[in-house]
Amino acid sequence: MHMKAQDFRELAADLAAEHGSAALDYARRTRAALESEGALDRAAFWQTLCCFIDDIVSLRLDPAAPLTIN
Repeated sequence: MHMKAQDFRELAADLAAEHGSAALDYARRTRAALESEGALDRAAFWQTLCCFIDDIVSLRLDPAAPLTIN
């Protein structure tokens, strides 16, 4: 099963709501650890999540608004 952009946004919003800006640090460290272990697919998942979390905590993305990806 593949995650859709909406799924990433919902997960990122949940992490940001629970952990605030620390969620971005957690996601970045997880991505780096997975890359160093050679788990590149899993690292890519966390990189995508980092992008969503960063946009949410930076107030560039409203997690309650409809998501449009061009």
